[in-house]
Amino acid sequence: METSMSGANGADSSVGRASEQLPLMRVSPPGPHAQAIQTERERWVPRGVSTYHAIYPVQARGAEIEDADGNRYLDFAGGIGAMNVGHSHPQVVEAIQRQAARYTHTCAHVAMPELYVELARRLAESVSGTAPKKTLLVNSGAEAVENAVKIARAATGRPAVIAFENGFHGRTLLALTLTGRVRPYSVGFGPFVGEVYHVPYPYCYRCPTARPDGCCGAPLATLSRALETQVAAEQVAAVLVEPVQGEGGFVVPPADFLPALAAFCRERQILLIVDEVQTGFGRTGRMWACEHASIEPDLLLTAKSLAAGLPLAAVIGRADIMDVPAPGGLGGTYGGNPVACAAALAVLDVFEREGLVARAAYLGASTLTVMQGWHERLPLVGEVRGLGAMVAIELVRSRQTREPATSEAAMVVAKCRERGLLLIKAGLYDNVIRLLMPLVTTDEQLTTGLSILESALVEVAGPATGAASRTPVDSGSRKEG
Repeated sequence: METSMSGANGADSSVGRASEQLPLMRVSPPGPHAQAIQTERERWVPRGVSTYHAIYPVQARGAEIEDADGNRYLDFAGGIGAMNVGHSHPQVVEAIQRQAARYTHTCAHVAMPELYVELARRLAESVSGTAPKKTLLVNSGAEAVENAVKIARAATGRPAVIAFENGFHGRTLLALTLTGRVRPYSVGFGPFVGEVYHVPYPYCYRCPTARPDGCCGAPLATLSRALETQVAAEQVAAVLVEPVQGEGGFVVPPADFLPALAAFCRERQILLIVDEVQTGFGRTGRMWACEHASIEPDLLLTAKSLAAGLPLAAVIGRADIMDVPAPGGLGGTYGGNPVACAAALAVLDVFEREGLVARAAYLGASTLTVMQGWHERLPLVGEVRGLGAMVAIELVRSRQTREPATSEAAMVVAKCRERGLLLIKAGLYDNVIRLLMPLVTTDEQLTTGLSILESALVEVAGPATGAASRTPVDSGSRKEG
């Protein structure tokens, strides 16, 4: 790839000509190489493995991806939140190479790598609160969810788990049961696991009783009724919640919801499990999204950006709870793989050295300001929402009826791809365009990406009204991380 790719610290991870500006579209995607690969894919890969974009990457750095046809894109999808430190960060790559040259695997149940212990300590120390904590390392977010439920059931002696509608927790059987959305995840895959119950999440944009000054109380009232009509409180091991719903459409609850939920659980001796698989690792402008609510979960789950895209996840929880399962009750062959642990430790170092948590807050604030301008001018943009750099726009055909603009969202994403910007959708109606740009995205890249997205929105929505565009990032703001 012949271009220069600069990270948030301004360092040049050069791979060619700096004069070529991004995006660089050599052919309209999918190009001939992509089409050839697509033909092979259709022959060998199940159709259930869907992909947002029919492109095939050959190289990536920072916030940029090059495909097999030589097209170069800005990546505002970030591996669905797995690339917070950016693609192929030099420090992470070096850590992976160094560990791979030493040894790649022993299995923690045979001979635990020292890296496992070091990472467990650093993750436990990263979660605020007074209670001592311990860390279990596994392979994926879904595996973290399943182990958290096992631990909660063992610690409480109770079988039931309550999760939220429109939530997403993974694709294995128990995680899929806990996921509060039918399509496309669970159709045809039942029967599902018993003793799982769902209650509404505070989705204020679509709540008829929403209040501007805080949570209307309906979700907690429904949760209380569930303990009277569906399952007794003394049978509930845990409540599982996303501090911001990810696949559900970047739904941010009112500020008072999570503290009230934590108090609700505490009063009934129900454990609170916070799923930070997508919200964690600085994405929301704090290391963990639950810090915004000043709550201390009993168990916290992380994955995705933990190891910069390598398969690694963790359950971090109160030591007294984590120690309940007997020896041999937790684990797995690949959990805590030393190469993945080396990557994760490097990720933590990058976060500290490059100030990526603060960078996330800056990127999010800059983006939300621009998006609010779109909301003022484009009726297609029904709501702008987000926390830190976890931001989204919900598209509607009418602001009065809030009819989801599902096909329009797909058109916007397609037009952005044609212009060199990769985005992904979300939401119950697939009408939410979410941004998960790497936290090393530069101001120039952010401005370019938002300009592309704005042009696609305007083209789909028709003529804008009201104030002029505010897409360029304020030149007086902090430029680099």
